[in-house]
Amino acid sequence: MEDPTSLTNTIIQTINSIFQTLFSSIDNSVYKILDKITFVDSSILTDSIFEKLFGTNSSNGLLLVANSLLFGFSLYYAIRLLYSYYMNLQIERPFQFIFKLLIFGIVMNCSYLICKQFLELNSFISDAIRNVGERVLGSEISFSGLIAQLNDYISINEESFTIFSFDGIIKSFISIGLFNLIFSYSLRFILLKIFILLTPFSILSLINNSTSWLFKTWFRTILSLLLQQSFVSIILLIIFSVPYQNENMLSKLIYIGGIYALIRANSYIRTLIGGISTDVSNNLQFGASTLKNI
Repeated sequence: MEDPTSLTNTIIQTINSIFQTLFSSIDNSVYKILDKITFVDSSILTDSIFEKLFGTNSSNGLLLVANSLLFGFSLYYAIRLLYSYYMNLQIERPFQFIFKLLIFGIVMNCSYLICKQFLELNSFISDAIRNVGERVLGSEISFSGLIAQLNDYISINEESFTIFSFDGIIKSFISIGLFNLIFSYSLRFILLKIFILLTPFSILSLINNSTSWLFKTWFRTILSLLLQQSFVSIILLIIFSVPYQNENMLSKLIYIGGIYALIRANSYIRTLIGGISTDVSNNLQFGASTLKNI
């Protein structure tokens, strides 16, 4: 009969081996993706398919649809104007409508350039924050740098590593947290592209007072998605500024807090200015509750 102690040690070693392989796989793939999908710039607009969808001029893509809606707004106003004369109602003056139609029509057709400049400005701010940290701390402020640093502090290749130790628990939380960040920031990346495509229509909505709320909602949402990039840069800067010591429990807990702050970054921004959620876990819970109610 096999010794129970030996059997227990074998099981523990097997579990440790499985988690070591899993964590290595996550770490080796995560750092290549997170920096790319988090720190975006105007290069996301240069994709050939995206350009065709958006429209390079007023005669193609979604810009063509938006320009067609200009005629629809004009027709709607003309009918309202005739109805106001018949019913003796007060509405917007023709001069005011034509002025807004021209101004917002021009801005709408320049929306691709406007989005490009906003993305460049947002990227410049986040890069400036990370460059300051790199000069002061002497480390690259990025997810790839963070993972490399964490692997130096909490190595998963050492024979002494065990999932049942405190360092093992920390490593588990960090690796799962980084894996969660992939889904959350991938969702942000997709939503950012979607709301950029909606830019011409959101600007067009300003022509009519009854639809202007669409622009306010769009602006608040895309602003929160963009500001999250700079907020993440600040969180990474703080994490890198923490002096790590193997025997210092506080520094380990601060690292866990930093990873949690990265996961909750979107929630903090939404609390400040509003916007849309990119928290995958919350969205899954909402979907499950919706299906349950159905």
